[in-house]
Amino acid sequence: MMQIDVLTLFPRMFEGPLGESIIGKAREKDLLTINVHNFRDYSDNKHHTVDDYPYGGGAGMLLKVQPIFDNLKAIEAENPGQKKRVILLDPAGKPFDQKLAEEFAKEEQLVFICGHYEGYDERIRDLVTDEVSLGDYVLTGGELGAMVMIDATVRLLPEVLGNDTSAQTDSYSTGLLEHPQYTRPADFNGQKVPEVLLNGNHKLIEAWRLKESLRRTYTRRPDLLENFPLTKEMQKMLAEIQAETDAANEAQQS
Repeated sequence: MMQIDVLTLFPRMFEGPLGESIIGKAREKDLLTINVHNFRDYSDNKHHTVDDYPYGGGAGMLLKVQPIFDNLKAIEAENPGQKKRVILLDPAGKPFDQKLAEEFAKEEQLVFICGHYEGYDERIRDLVTDEVSLGDYVLTGGELGAMVMIDATVRLLPEVLGNDTSAQTDSYSTGLLEHPQYTRPADFNGQKVPEVLLNGNHKLIEAWRLKESLRRTYTRRPDLLENFPLTKEMQKMLAEIQAETDAANEAQQS
């Protein structure tokens, strides 16, 4: 069972997102434990302040190292010696992606530190194993980023999804974008499901799905193909896709 701890100044933000849907069910099945800590409770200041002005001057306030240090110390005391990844949510951190979610899903315990205000006392960085960013933009705090990372990680845990192969075939898990999918009805307002998906020939279906996965990646995220290890079959499919795309573009221009 994985354990996740979150250090935040706004614990109520996590009540809904971490208690519903897939994450909520995983907690009900005892596949996952989540503890949300208000690190203000660990402040040694009589006013319970967790921030202060930066030395040397400058705009904004910085989170102090002491409350976070003591909160992490308390978490360690509950599970002494347990392997942990301590993740600092920071716009300057490593971009979060599917590969990192897969790494996190293999850990025994994850600890997320959600920042606020202008930034961190630099000494907080000495307490963490990872500095991670949700993307190239700045949010008010790290809470929303932590929720996204937790969701992306938890769904990869064994038995969390109804069908474990669902996570394996997701976009980015294979290195390619996922192929198009359809369900009933087979014909909706003249829009028909591709015939190959209806004929029951699983070999042809898998070939179609692979080619359409390549097509979607080629047209939407060609950068993913730059270092992707294409097999000879994939190379042949990609050449066909490129020719089909060129022909379609020429037809539109004529």
